[in-house]
Amino acid sequence: MMRWIPDWVVYALVLGVVLWVVFSGETDDAPPPPPEAIEQEGAMLPPPSAFDERVLVQVTAPKSGVGTAFAINGEGQWLTARHVVDGCNEIALLVAPGQYAPAARVIVSEEFDLALIETDSSPNPAPINTDDDLRLGAYGFHVGYPQGRPGEAASRLLSRSNLISRGRRSNSESVLAWAETGRTRGLLGSLGGLSGGPVFDENGNVRGVIVAESARRGRIYTAAPEAVAEFIKATGADAMGGRSSEFSTDSYGEKADIARRNLQVVKVACSVDE
Repeated sequence: MMRWIPDWVVYALVLGVVLWVVFSGETDDAPPPPPEAIEQEGAMLPPPSAFDERVLVQVTAPKSGVGTAFAINGEGQWLTARHVVDGCNEIALLVAPGQYAPAARVIVSEEFDLALIETDSSPNPAPINTDDDLRLGAYGFHVGYPQGRPGEAASRLLSRSNLISRGRRSNSESVLAWAETGRTRGLLGSLGGLSGGPVFDENGNVRGVIVAESARRGRIYTAAPEAVAEFIKATGADAMGGRSSEFSTDSYGEKADIARRNLQVVKVACSVDE
């Protein structure tokens, strides 16, 4: 003889099954979990190699959009990614709510995905460290304007990669690959708009410029320190950054907000005649 089961018990069981199905599977928006053990963690970052992972990027015609830049000195000079500003008719930096400062001059690199923007002022430059002392597994904190809104991501250094550009521009350059470990709460999908922003180390020093991502793999790619040093030297600019707050996995959201609020990291607006 069957016992009578209350309706609420049946509903609870069904709801539990539904929630388990929804939350137990992977989603395209969420980055994959970081590797439990990074190969050779703690070892010095090796030099570029022909065996480095190859990452293909298709460079299309320029479109109006947004990116990120950061100040490298107090003379109105800002570093960003070349693809953020290349082909733009007008470029401006957001320096206050609704207030943009137009770029007086832009210098783009022929070798790297890097560019220098010049404006009237840059009040709070970020300290840059281009030494070759990075170690695998080191933490990185990426700050900028993903999807055009303030946001940030945390990561750990995995390896070098070879970034191959095809399409409107053909190029090959060594970059650093970082495994994403966290991001701004509620920020789903692509980190587009973060390009051109800095990756800070735990001491608050900039160790590279964000140039690409692989959202599905949970990877963020940055220009290598030696590329940043070579480009800055070629432009004749002086990297004279001030002091920055230390970053950690618990505080990087707060520290990123400070960097944006102090105009150390700003939004870049690109306008293209279409």
